[in-house]
Amino acid sequence: MLEINQLRCFVAVGEELHFRRAAERLNITQPPLSRQIRLLEHQVGTPLLERTNRVVRFTAAGKAFFPEAARILRLAEEAAATARKVAKGERGSIAIGFTAAFGYGLLPELVRRLQRRAPNISLTLKEMVTSEQLEALDSRQLDVGLMRPYAPHGGLESVLLGREALMLTIPRGEAKNWPRTPALSCLQGKPFIAYSPYEASYLYQLVQGCLDRAGVQPDIVNYVSQIHTMLALVGSGIGVALTPATASRLHFEDVLLRRVAMEPSRPVEMVFSYRKDNDNPILQIFRRDVLEPLKNE
Repeated sequence: MLEINQLRCFVAVGEELHFRRAAERLNITQPPLSRQIRLLEHQVGTPLLERTNRVVRFTAAGKAFFPEAARILRLAEEAAATARKVAKGERGSIAIGFTAAFGYGLLPELVRRLQRRAPNISLTLKEMVTSEQLEALDSRQLDVGLMRPYAPHGGLESVLLGREALMLTIPRGEAKNWPRTPALSCLQGKPFIAYSPYEASYLYQLVQGCLDRAGVQPDIVNYVSQIHTMLALVGSGIGVALTPATASRLHFEDVLLRRVAMEPSRPVEMVFSYRKDNDNPILQIFRRDVLEPLKNE
């Protein structure tokens, strides 16, 4: 097996064509340098250098071997440099999953901050519902999940990122029929578009819990899993809905969003999640330099 140190010695002698100068360059004495060259020739199986008292020159085999040895040495040095950069978070990759609400909410700002902090990394973004993100985190396809809260999940750490308000989403043409600051009681018996209890279980349970505590029973006309679908249906006039405040960033022209008077005032939570045993240096940078400052703003 060829050793890097043997190749380094051979390349130094080949570039200097002089053992004393090569030894000085490598900061060693000539005897260990000569020993490394002999060991290399033994590994290769043929002489690589011709030595006399006055001259050092390549054999035919050595002349052919020299550029390949230099290339191997260069690749080894580049590999070591890359490893050091990855360990420092200067190079590497990170895969981030996000729900649709993050896509038009916090995600663009998070990406901008990460790219400013670590401009040379490779970033993969995957839109997934929360259940899909949990599976991808389990299988290590994701480093980070940006999602709604979920039940305790072994091996994962979940950290609250922020909260937002619930908004009553109404057809623009019916604005005069609804209070400027609506209460949940306004929904009693009204056509209502609800979240799917399966594909959007967190928002379904949150909204249903709010309605139950207020003693309100709207007339549910449809169940949907995505907020943009909900806004489109509201715009068509078949009913109203309760959506997170970030839905306002979608700018559906046919709908209006009005903040609901309720306690707590910002009940919709957003979390980021990651595997506790994930040692990706970019994940540490993302947590420390991107997410933590954002939480404190």
